[in-house]
Amino acid sequence: MAEAAPPIRRHSATALAAYHDLVSLLLDEAVSRIKGTPTPRSRGTRTYWYDRYRIGLETKERYLGEESEELLRRIDRHETLKAEREDRRRERARLVRLLRSERFLGLDSATGSLLAAFERAGVFRLGGVLVGTTGFRVYEGELGLKLTLDQAAITNDIDIASFEKLSLAMGESVLPTIGDVLRDFKFDPVPDLDAGRVWRWRQTRSQTLVEFLAPSFDAEEGLRELAALGVSAQSLHYLNFLIADPIQVAAVYRDGILAQLPRPERFAIHKLIVADRRREGPESLKARKDRLQADLMISVLAEDRPTDLLEAYEDAMDRGPRWRERLSRSLEQSPFAAAQLQRLTSPDR
Repeated sequence: MAEAAPPIRRHSATALAAYHDLVSLLLDEAVSRIKGTPTPRSRGTRTYWYDRYRIGLETKERYLGEESEELLRRIDRHETLKAEREDRRRERARLVRLLRSERFLGLDSATGSLLAAFERAGVFRLGGVLVGTTGFRVYEGELGLKLTLDQAAITNDIDIASFEKLSLAMGESVLPTIGDVLRDFKFDPVPDLDAGRVWRWRQTRSQTLVEFLAPSFDAEEGLRELAALGVSAQSLHYLNFLIADPIQVAAVYRDGILAQLPRPERFAIHKLIVADRRREGPESLKARKDRLQADLMISVLAEDRPTDLLEAYEDAMDRGPRWRERLSRSLEQSPFAAAQLQRLTSPDR
């Protein structure tokens, strides 16, 4: 097969500036909701911050995030940020209008309204990471990539992944519950063979699926519990690579939604691995979609973030023979991605 570069269209500098301003304002908004005293808590080598406050005689804690210079700066300003909430809301709405005028694809009403409800409940704040095709669409702003409807492979299915241990360590759970949120959107639980455990819901009027996933570190890909999200999750091999160190992003809908995505370089490499897992049987068409998305992201990342892409590829290749086998087989079917990665590993690049 000949090497064929996917068509790349870029958003304008104006659109990129507006997008990054929107992310910053959404991060400001998250910290402006502090009710009590910001309190650090160390676990191993990492420090996490909580909003500690009282309701009557009971002390509550609300997770704010892992410590970073950026988070500490916002915590120092949280009272000022609280006073500026209405001005910030208006500015976010203006930025979303600007992004739409710049032909950002954004989210449709059905997907956007559900993700907004998940954000309000705390799904992304408590470790949920948006993966799959819906997540791919949200990379539009992060990568400055102007997506076409065909490239975005529009689907309303939503996949959310999280680490089981992280979810347990949060000490907090979403409110309202995932089940209550989905019930409001006319989703019904899909029964599992393991009675009483639900990890996917289907919308009766559209057949849209919402699924919860977790990494599998065992030989079997069984169900796991995501305590913070209050749901079971289907565990999958290779998912730990995808959702490590996720990034915070803005989904373009209404006044903006603060969500979490996998790092784009990990998403691209993981798509190649997933494509090999689906190469046979009824999933083969999805494998082709996976490779097309990987080609598109690798094309952008090889130009804009070559070191990040190379490190993700080398990380995956170093994880063992099974990982290398899957990547090699997938790259045989993706000559463009193979050529780009080969250039990055060349000593003369």
